Parts: sequence; structure tokens; C-alpha cells
Amino acid sequence: MSLYIEARIRADLDDLWAHTQEPARHRRWDLRFGEIDYLPREDGEPQRFRYATRVLPFLTVAGTGVSAGEKRRPDGTRTSALRFASPHPLSLLEEGSGYWRYVPAEDGDGVRFLTGYDYRPRWGRFGRITDRLVFRPLMGWATAWSFDRLRLWLERGITPERAMLHAAVELAVRLLCVAAAVLFVPMVALAVAATMLMLPPLPTTPAARRCLRKAPVRARAPRILAGLGPLTPRAPRTRTEGQYS
Repeated sequence: MSLYIEARIRADLDDLWAHTQEPARHRRWDLRFGEIDYLPREDGEPQRFRYATRVLPFLTVAGTGVSAGEKRRPDGTRTSALRFASPHPLSLLEEGSGYWRYVPAEDGDGVRFLTGYDYRPRWGRFGRITDRLVFRPLMGWATAWSFDRLRLWLERGITPERAMLHAAVELAVRLLCVAAAVLFVPMVALAVAATMLMLPPLPTTPAARRCLRKAPVRARAPRILAGLGPLTPRAPRTRTEGQYS
């Protein structure tokens, strides 16, 4: 898995599971999704869902996915795995897979909530370059920021909407400080800008930097993920004139 994010959340495991598995709660804290809805399913089948993200005020990119959860393990951990795909031609993300893992902390203080996921971009070479330089770092940051917003909700009771307001106000104040320095004390404007950039966010404001962004040990995808199968099977290759096309 190319992207890895981990947060220590001091909350009840059942409560954390509910906030991440119920679509109505999930879409409130996860910056990556504007809509998440479960689709009808038969008993015993994995859960299918539809998701959508507003890229621009006039453009919404949608996709579908399938997920399965594992709540009972001898060591107390839980796992949720999913596969997802978007047929929208303007979606850089074509298809991918990932998992959430809920690991009770060894010291008994909360839960290690972590994710690993990867995806295949579309648009050929241009898409791969855009993904590596822009989209993938942005997705990693958005995931970590969202995990910290979830943490604030469960630990401090700060709703996702209120946390977003805190983030907007704090950003506006920092920008105003830089603007004031440029207007009134240009000689120190660069120093002020650097200070505003490095100054840690307030404790009530979500921050991606509070999350672990690299796996402490080599992360392995859970076995439950393989059981979901591919969402969009690829067309088989055919051999023509000694080459693949």
C-alpha cells in the first residue's frame, strides 16, 4: 500500500467503529468524500456503496465500491477492507483498494486507527506524473487531516463542522498576519510567513502533522481484502505480431 496514515484515538473501540462504518457519520469527518451511501445487498454479500466528491463547485465525481468488515479477532483488532472505482472520465483515480485497521493500544490507552491504500490513476503518463507530484501528496494530507478531525470529535466532542470552522478561522488569522507584515513591515514579511507556516495549529484545530505518515513496520494488506475481488476486471491482453497490445 503506497499511502499509510495512523492516528492514536483515545476512545471506545465500538464508538470508533460506528463513527467510521456508518455512512452518515463517515462523510461528516472525512474530507475526501461529500457523499457516501450504502447500496442494497443480499444477506451474506459484501456491502456495496456509492461515493461522490465535489471537485469544483459545478463538478462532482462519483464512484462505487464494495467493503467487508471483520469485528472478531483473538487479539481484539478489527479490520475493514474495500475496493473502489470511478468510471467518471474526469476522475484521476480510476480504481483502488485499501483497509482500515483498529488496533487496541498496548498500554490500554485508546485505539491505533490506521489505513493503508493504493490506487491506479488514469490519463496515462500525464496522469501518473500528476498523481505523483500533486494528487497523491494531497490525498495523504487529506486523509491525515480527516483522521485528526475524527480524533477531535471522539476525544473532545468537537463536531467535524466546528473543527472545520476552527481551521478556517485559524488560516484566515495566519494569512492576515502575513498580509499585515507585507503592508507595514516588509523587511520581516518573509520571517513572519515562515513563522506562520511552522507554528503548530491550536489543539482544537485538526492537523495532518499529528498523524503518523509512515508505517513503523512493513504494512501488509489484510486477507479479507483479497476476498472482495476486483471491482472492474481488466480486459485480457491479446498477442499480435509478436507484441502485446
